[in-house]
Amino acid sequence: MYRFASSPLATSAAFVVVLVWLLAGPRLSYSTTWQLVMTTVSSIVTFLMVFVLNHAQNRDTLAVNAKLDALIMALESADNRMVGLEHRDTKEASAIHEEIKSAIEGEL
Repeated sequence: MYRFASSPLATSAAFVVVLVWLLAGPRLSYSTTWQLVMTTVSSIVTFLMVFVLNHAQNRDTLAVNAKLDALIMALESADNRMVGLEHRDTKEASAIHEEIKSAIEGEL
């Protein structure tokens, strides 16, 4: 679903829906029903797209984290504490972040 939502076909379909709605306005005397239809449809689509985009973002984040973990484990000089850092509690992750930040500042 998220791939369709970002496709040119979806953009074209949305444009056609809005165009049909606008062209129907004069025929329906710009009634409140005419306005309500578009308002309702756009609200429903917006509500559903929040979940579609959230799902796509979570999938992408999981894939990137898995790839980074694989790279960290493949490098002998890498700090293996970084593997799965996103699953650790905030206090531990912050401590590791500060330690790395200090090391970087020490190299400058």
